[in-house]
Amino acid sequence: MIYFIVHRTISSEDTPVGGQAVIEGVMMRAPKRITTAVRKPDREILIKSDPYIAFSQRYKVLNIPILRGAATFFEMLFIGIRALNFSADVALVEQEKAEKGVDWERPQGQKIKDGLMLAGSIVLAFAVAIVIFFALPLFLTEVIGLSKNALPFNMVAGTIRVSFFLAYLLAISQWKEIRRIFEYHGAEHKSVNAFESGEELSIENLHKYSTYHPRCGTSFLLIVVMLAIFLFAVADTIVEINIGHRPTLLQRFITHFSLLPLLGGISFELLKLTGKKRNNRYMQWLAAPGLWLQKITTKEPDDAQLEVAIVALKSALEESKS
Repeated sequence: MIYFIVHRTISSEDTPVGGQAVIEGVMMRAPKRITTAVRKPDREILIKSDPYIAFSQRYKVLNIPILRGAATFFEMLFIGIRALNFSADVALVEQEKAEKGVDWERPQGQKIKDGLMLAGSIVLAFAVAIVIFFALPLFLTEVIGLSKNALPFNMVAGTIRVSFFLAYLLAISQWKEIRRIFEYHGAEHKSVNAFESGEELSIENLHKYSTYHPRCGTSFLLIVVMLAIFLFAVADTIVEINIGHRPTLLQRFITHFSLLPLLGGISFELLKLTGKKRNNRYMQWLAAPGLWLQKITTKEPDDAQLEVAIVALKSALEESKS
């Protein structure tokens, strides 16, 4: 699961960190470095570390509020897919080595084929997600016959979307492999919570911290779904005023889909605010539903998983100091 970064003060300088759970590992992002640590079957921790400069630092225009949220969302999506690809590649290589011998190396042609298959599966996954979580709720709401008024229509569509999202999370949480990722997700949160509290990053210290975090990508997605109800209702009303009649299903889909970057940008700013003002009572209310949802997407990790998260975060931070 992806989550976003804010700043904390350490040695009088701001050090933003964020990360994501991957297959048998954790990816961590610091100001100048992205590190992915993966546990191999032989218990060794394999580290992949790359230099990193955020889009908002490379292009100042992308540091404008809301616009930076949209840019950060797509940036983290790309980084997250790349980290997942690395962890999946490690798992596949280790499996093939176990079957064919430790000296076996995957042919270059097979690597290209695997890369193409991964790209195809990602495209397919996005297409299915758009249909199930975006188009289908609109269609079902239209079938119910609530297309007369923009707000009731989008409230029902939003309720259906939330229901699909919860059902999806509950379903995948039953898989053993996904549960392992959710445990690493918990380890990731514990390490960041400890870091942001100024604690030394040790397994013993991490035990006392929560597996929940207000900036988690799970919370972000929930904010997106809830905010979409009101944003899309306003958009549908504006479209109706301009075209002189209620939008058709296709017109609604096109309008809503075109607003996704804006929706992501606003949601990012709200998520960032809940993390920055986490001790504020009203921000706690806003963050609460996302934290409840993390009861599904995070699980208590074991010491070995905590060790991987610590290695990833320490590596990213050390590299960022250089």
